[in-house]
Amino acid sequence: MPSRPPASRPRRRRLRTAFAACALAALAVLAAWKRPDEALRVATASSALKLCADVFVEGIEAQRAYDEDVVPMPGMGLLLRGLSHRVDATLRTATVAWHGHFESVATFHPGYGCALALHAPDAATLAAARALEHTAAPTPLVEAAEPALRDALAHAFAEPASGPRRNVHAIVVLHDGVVVAERYAPGFTPDTPQLGYSMAKSVVHALVGILVREGRLDPRAPAPVAAWRDAGDPRAAITLDQLLRMQSGLDFAETDSGFDPVSTMLFRRSDMAAYAGAARVRTAPGTAWDYTSGNTLIVCGVLRDLVGNGAAGMLRFAHEQLFAPLGMHHVLLEFDGAQTLIGSTRVYASARDWARLGQLYLDDGVVDGRRILPAGWVESARTPTLDGAYGAGFWTNAASHAHPHGAIAALPEGTYMASGSQGQRIVVWPSRRIVVVRLGTTIDPPNYDIAGLGRLVTEVGAALP
Repeated sequence: MPSRPPASRPRRRRLRTAFAACALAALAVLAAWKRPDEALRVATASSALKLCADVFVEGIEAQRAYDEDVVPMPGMGLLLRGLSHRVDATLRTATVAWHGHFESVATFHPGYGCALALHAPDAATLAAARALEHTAAPTPLVEAAEPALRDALAHAFAEPASGPRRNVHAIVVLHDGVVVAERYAPGFTPDTPQLGYSMAKSVVHALVGILVREGRLDPRAPAPVAAWRDAGDPRAAITLDQLLRMQSGLDFAETDSGFDPVSTMLFRRSDMAAYAGAARVRTAPGTAWDYTSGNTLIVCGVLRDLVGNGAAGMLRFAHEQLFAPLGMHHVLLEFDGAQTLIGSTRVYASARDWARLGQLYLDDGVVDGRRILPAGWVESARTPTLDGAYGAGFWTNAASHAHPHGAIAALPEGTYMASGSQGQRIVVWPSRRIVVVRLGTTIDPPNYDIAGLGRLVTEVGAALP
């Protein structure tokens, strides 16, 4: 049988041209879908905010902040060759760009924190923040009296022989509500505000609890989100409790890739609550668990609307109703361009302040005989959602199965914790009346030195009566 004649040169050229056109079209579709330019803007924006917070709020030297908090971030290795950064102490800005493009600038505002241009606070917000600043003599350090307790803190600060560095910045231990031990990295003090990342979600849980106690919110009722009120909208059935428990069913993924909706929300949108609230329903509310900061920002939008007077109103409400009664005097709150608290990630507090939040939950929402949170609110926080590792605003190891999640299984039985990226933790151990706070820049995802935290809490428990 005769073989097929080879294609003519014009035909081969036409085939190559057609193939090239298809390839270019596919790349165009991929670029439009993934938007690498948007991911690059997310990378520079998040890096600028990190540098601004590290240098101007926490007092870390600029190059150290860049080396500890930007360079090791997952996925950053591909960008480092073209990444440039500049910190201006006079303007109090941190600027990051990639090959001279996609520039992002974060500006520090005293008494407030850091903000990108699209989230810049107005004069009323800054005035409220400055009016609420606490000025007092520096807090004296409490040295651990027991050698075993000092050893426990030393072990947690020690750097491993290999692998990611811990970069622990602060540890505070409360026993029966009293500071019995604390230790800080050079440059940090008991009064240094430190970014809690997702520990902010636990603050939001407390703020919601205050309004529930006052009868202004019902966690079991549909969340009062104006955009969901249309007849037939499946989102109208989502409750506030389901948002707090990460079981809203909304399709709003959080992967920290720079391409995901949460990355876009945090670094590329002015009105975060509206952007998250526009997500469609993927699963029936209450039937599946899916961790996403979009849920928290929707809750923060509800808080903003209910409290009133924008960011200034929320600042006063949070300080007067929560922080002041607890003695949390070194707290900073950041807001988006719609004056919504960025309660997923942008709350700073000193290590002692974070410990006081943990003590409030240890004491069932009561401080100095005054009930701050409604009865049952703390129990709800530590009750597993769908028998998993997350409760409401806190992670818990109270699930019935043996190892609920790597991020909590290493801790003693009966504990629960607030947890944020890079190893920010508040561990509450009710049966031992212990609260342990551990803060740092440990870039070891997904669990950020959870084994070291488990050892720390266990050794603290063994050292205390």
